[in-house]
Amino acid sequence: MKRHPYLPDARPQGALGLGHQYHWIATPEEVDMAMAPPAPVRARIDAAPQNVVLDLRRTAIVVIDLQNDFCTQDGWVDSLGADYTADRAPIEPLRRLLPALRGAGVPVIWVNWGNRPDLANMPPNQIHLYDNGGRGVGLGYPLPSGKGNVLEKDSWAAAIVDELAPVPGDILVDKYRISGFWDTPLDSILKNLGIKSILFAGCNTDQCVLHTLTDANFLGYGCVMLEDCCATSSPAFCTEATVWNVKKCFGFVTGSQQVLDALPAR
Repeated sequence: MKRHPYLPDARPQGALGLGHQYHWIATPEEVDMAMAPPAPVRARIDAAPQNVVLDLRRTAIVVIDLQNDFCTQDGWVDSLGADYTADRAPIEPLRRLLPALRGAGVPVIWVNWGNRPDLANMPPNQIHLYDNGGRGVGLGYPLPSGKGNVLEKDSWAAAIVDELAPVPGDILVDKYRISGFWDTPLDSILKNLGIKSILFAGCNTDQCVLHTLTDANFLGYGCVMLEDCCATSSPAFCTEATVWNVKKCFGFVTGSQQVLDALPAR
């Protein structure tokens, strides 16, 4: 069986399950559910309002909505006359951070808008959110650039930006709400990986990043926002309020360099 990147190199014969810290061992005679968890790989990270120590074996990074419709010329945000370049700020820090996290065995999970072409799971209130005047500029409508339909699964519009193209072993999750947890398998995937702590990156800081993070907090995950790996085209006070609320109520805030400094030497 091909080794999954988040399982140990010496995976036992008959191992069942994704997580590198909990799986079953099956033989024709017996199923062993008593796997001992691996020792933590501790990373001490400077953060606010307190420093944090994460177990890299039980940590993932979730990257939200860094896709063409939000971050690229001719995408949806650009077609609406908004500043798509503001949403590109996380690209360079993530280009440095993601390879290092992968090298440390931290799963990279991409959570992107990727709607069904028929919008069959989108209720009217969600469609109204993005086309509140019925002008035909919202979810599923053709982009003026001709590069596909707004946030439609498997289209150029919904694809991750070229600079951050996923690599084999990354996990991709489609989402259909501002939070990445509603109507998606994200929570199940995190649990099957044995994840307890999540690093958050993406856009928009005050919308999809914040509400995915708050839902993760409510589900019991330890949440760490990477401030320089998050961006929004909203006014500056929206980011200020988001960072304040994360530190006050929902988790911790740090930066990509602080995480890089905390990773064990390879």
